[in-house]
Amino acid sequence: MTIKTYTHNGVATIEIARPEKKNAITQAMYQAMADALVAANDDKAVRAVLIVGQPGIFTSGNDLEDFMAQPPRGAEAPVFQFMRALTGCTKPVVAAVTGAAIGIGTTLLLHCDLVFVADDARLAMPFVGLGLVPEFASSVLVPQLMGNRRAAEKLLLGDPFSGADAVECGVANKVLPAPEVVNYARRMAERFNNLAPGAVRDTKALIAGPQREAVQAAIAREGEIFGARLRSPEAMEAFQAFFQKRAPDFSKFE
Repeated sequence: MTIKTYTHNGVATIEIARPEKKNAITQAMYQAMADALVAANDDKAVRAVLIVGQPGIFTSGNDLEDFMAQPPRGAEAPVFQFMRALTGCTKPVVAAVTGAAIGIGTTLLLHCDLVFVADDARLAMPFVGLGLVPEFASSVLVPQLMGNRRAAEKLLLGDPFSGADAVECGVANKVLPAPEVVNYARRMAERFNNLAPGAVRDTKALIAGPQREAVQAAIAREGEIFGARLRSPEAMEAFQAFFQKRAPDFSKFE
């Protein structure tokens, strides 16, 4: 299995478990995570959801080979089902991040309620470097959190940032030593067992409410452009360069 799911003490855990591929996410894995989120949301015994990776690697983002073989087409593509399931989850979602969180590994954090990162965490959104554009409403949420100048560093230049930077700019709540992150995040998720579930649900909805429509519109708009860019010559050059382990050459493009 590449996605492990289990529920204990009111917390439904979704574990990305493909360390031999740096936890790169396939379409099948997106489907599994979407299904797990929907199931957790419907389970009355679940009070919170915890998303974790493996020690030293949260996720390296999309599995490019799988992504090119099965590019997302239409709203029912597994990646869009995952996005809807995460943004639509009415229960608190907690993330524990160690090591690399690349691409959607960073953008999914924007939709979690609590995010705890390790001191070895390395986050990045290198979409432009792959000839692509931001996804999962990051083109809206990252400028809101960081301001346009710092958002340009992260989204245009693809500059990586540390766990401490993630806390400072509002992407994460707290940075911790790597061995402590998952247990700390789990303890925070378990706190919801002692809180009124209806009040938690309504408060989460109130927090997200003012920008819900903007987020959904951004996901749709980004998805349309992202899909077109997947077929662009720039993206083809970037993917070939990735597989050939060389730097892409964009000098011939205007």
